[in-house]
Amino acid sequence: METRRDRLRAATVREITETARRILVEEGPEAVTLRAIAREMGMTAPALYRYFGSHGELLRHLVGELFNELTGELTAALARVPEGDLSGKFLTASRRFRTWALAHPREYALLFGAPVRGIDDQGQADFAEECARQFGWTFMALFLELWNRSPFPVPSDDEIDPVLLPQLRRYRDDVVGVDLPLGVVQQFLKCWIRLQGGVSLEVFGHLEFALADAAPMFELMLAETSPEIGLAYRPPADG
Repeated sequence: METRRDRLRAATVREITETARRILVEEGPEAVTLRAIAREMGMTAPALYRYFGSHGELLRHLVGELFNELTGELTAALARVPEGDLSGKFLTASRRFRTWALAHPREYALLFGAPVRGIDDQGQADFAEECARQFGWTFMALFLELWNRSPFPVPSDDEIDPVLLPQLRRYRDDVVGVDLPLGVVQQFLKCWIRLQGGVSLEVFGHLEFALADAAPMFELMLAETSPEIGLAYRPPADG
């Protein structure tokens, strides 16, 4: 049974996490220190150690919470798509991922950018990693649904680069945990690299040398990827 003390502790952890995120957004990851958070909250830095054992543990907790938020956004968006509309699900998840990333560039950078100093401390590692797995499974579950309902052409093992074969097998066995043809695993990774790679280039400003508005290029990527996995591309309803 949850006690009043438990509720107070949970509320304080939420406030610490929200304060850390606000500092991240306003000042960048290097500004997210225990001292800065304590100052914002009117606490002493040593008092924060009652809730997080280290700076790295706090950052890992923030990473987990951000993955949970992103997963929730995708799940809510997918729930509004009719059950049998596989094309709609793929397009909705992809577009919602990009929308969240562009709306939250510093949060996105914490999740998908270069490692932040101190974040590799192992405190809260299980929480952050589990939240990241749940996010990844949102896309993997969708991909499995596509494959199971309407299998699309994939290369045989003999047609896959031999350097990739053991890597794909290890990823399938250790991460995916589903007995899939390696060609399906390769196709999933191809789709994810295109999606996450393109979004990252846009979020981090690496397309601005040529594109003031990268949305049409993103839609072109979706239009080219959709038929590869047996789906029909549809432009967004608002454009």
